[in-house]
Amino acid sequence: MSVPDPIIRRKLSDEVFDRLKAMITSGDVRPGEAIPSERDLMERFGVGRPAIREAMQALSNMGLLSISHGERAKVRQLTARSLIQQVDMAANIMLTTSPDSLDHLKDARRFFERGMVREAALRATPDDIAQLDAVVDRQRESLGQAEAFIAADMAFHTQIAALSGNPIYAGVSEAMLNWLKHYHTHVLIWTGKETLTLSEHAEIIAAIAARDPDQAETAMIRHLDRSSGLYTHHGSNPERSS
Repeated sequence: MSVPDPIIRRKLSDEVFDRLKAMITSGDVRPGEAIPSERDLMERFGVGRPAIREAMQALSNMGLLSISHGERAKVRQLTARSLIQQVDMAANIMLTTSPDSLDHLKDARRFFERGMVREAALRATPDDIAQLDAVVDRQRESLGQAEAFIAADMAFHTQIAALSGNPIYAGVSEAMLNWLKHYHTHVLIWTGKETLTLSEHAEIIAAIAARDPDQAETAMIRHLDRSSGLYTHHGSNPERSS
């Protein structure tokens, strides 16, 4: 005799979640448009306000809805970066609690940027080179200002990834750099390596401008390997930085 499968009783909010998600994925409500009001949804689905709000919050947590106080929730325009942002908090917790995870992230970034800079050397236009130069100029003007300097540093690497023409690459680059930023900011203040970073960025741009993917990759690897010591945990010995 076969064992019967139990019937699982679902929460009302789960049913509302499925129906709202179907409205979004089917295109009934498009990105930028507001979904029906809570009262309209309560009447349409025959449920109370708590079920509506719980379902909407779940959709917001997934990045499908944008909820602002006093306004109707709107469907978000999904991008590669907005999707990756959904794991930002979990990623930061993982990095804080697991030294191995930080090392794995540094390795992943090194592998990723090697490919991105090669792609940039094959694709970059004179305008692209000028934009990279402008980022480095902005970074040079930010010497002594850690937050501004690091923001320009992140923009430099993200812009190289964006030269691929693939928004997923740019989103991944920005995400990895944001996950590392906390550690980078902490140690960059006392490393005194800012001018070396600027010099290495200039070398990378020169290789990209020369359309030499091999040299661009070599320059990027040298830069990342030298600066990898910056991404250390709080409490690490400063002498580890190179």
